Amino acid sequence: MSQQVTVIGAGLAGCEAAWQLARRGISVTLYEMKPKKKTPAHHTDLFGELVCSNSLRSDQLENAVGLLKEELRRLDSLILRCADEYRVAAGGALAVDRLGFARSITDVIRSHPLITVVEGEVTELPEEGEVIVASGPLTSDTLAEAIAHRYPESGYLHFYDAAAPLVTFESVDMESAYFASRYDKGTPDYINCPMTQEEYLAFWKELCTAKEANVHGFEDKNVFEGCMPVEVMARRGEQTLCYGPLKPRGLRDPKTGKEPFAVVQLRRDNSDGTIYNLVGFQTHLTWPEQKRVFTMIPALKNAEFVRYGVMHRNTYLDSPRMLDRYYRVKAEPRIMFAGQITGVEGYVESTASGCLAGLELARRLLGKPAVDFPPETAIGALALYVSNGSVANFQPMNVNFGIMPPLGYRVKGKRNKNAELSQRGLGILAALDVE
Repeated sequence: MSQQVTVIGAGLAGCEAAWQLARRGISVTLYEMKPKKKTPAHHTDLFGELVCSNSLRSDQLENAVGLLKEELRRLDSLILRCADEYRVAAGGALAVDRLGFARSITDVIRSHPLITVVEGEVTELPEEGEVIVASGPLTSDTLAEAIAHRYPESGYLHFYDAAAPLVTFESVDMESAYFASRYDKGTPDYINCPMTQEEYLAFWKELCTAKEANVHGFEDKNVFEGCMPVEVMARRGEQTLCYGPLKPRGLRDPKTGKEPFAVVQLRRDNSDGTIYNLVGFQTHLTWPEQKRVFTMIPALKNAEFVRYGVMHRNTYLDSPRMLDRYYRVKAEPRIMFAGQITGVEGYVESTASGCLAGLELARRLLGKPAVDFPPETAIGALALYVSNGSVANFQPMNVNFGIMPPLGYRVKGKRNKNAELSQRGLGILAALDVE
């Protein structure tokens, strides 16, 4: 059997898959269409570019994505290694210096002796050999059409994703803001921009009626809940934002000693702390409207926007009909898919799918049995969700404890129960042969 693998796409999933193969002695040809061609969401020529947010979300084992990250660390994930190396302060979350993170991934992949990088767009699936397609949620139209033609049962679906604006730290009015992490957990890494009820209501009314950019085919119902534009969320009700991204709970203003009516949080976007991300402010408002409405937030009245929010369509497969638990095409197992094109949602989840696909393909090529990651592990539960043919109305989803089997006994307190679920998963993972 050939020990040369083609990987299409140098995002998180593709780089992780290539790394897992190469570290086991398998030669990889990695195709990446940048810099010759870019998607609407990419801004650099680097591999592993984060386009939605610099946060890889919670790093706590009481959260399912925290468990998934710890599993990836124990599976020698390149992406998690680089993320930990370039992490920036963000309370209990794992956030990274995006440029340093992407440069590190790019350097490792390009310098690996068993990985050959080929620049240019792939327009057809290779007719021979083992292939992992990790072309991402913004797969080029030409390749998407080729996949749809080859697998008419793929039933391509799509949803809309949005990225939040970035502002400079020096333009934030710190007389109207303060550093704090929710409930004083961890270090006070977030800039908090408080709003009175009067300020919030004026902001909310303008946000609900602000002019949106024309995104072809966009409908609110197609928006993925985890990256919902702030204006779409606002239209759900006057108080909706106060229970979402503007939630003031646990963020006491040191000037008053009380919780504000609403709080907009800013999270560091680079290690120097010169650029901050508006947390939860994914949007597809026009750029002039973003400046007009978002500067109604008192601490952002003079904000300098280094990037406005953008909107793009993400494409994913009807994976339960098409893929097995190893992300292989049921009708053609030599072809595998990984990343957000499979319907896993989130950077960490994309990394996990690439890790599992690369690991399993390497073992197959080396004549080793497959690793059956059980649903008690986060990486296994995610793969089983994506390949579960009984799932009705398949939608992209982040990893969560709801797709894992219950403990079978009672544990007092949700955080305690979740922590025990994580310990169970890590214990099972430790007993598996994954090399």
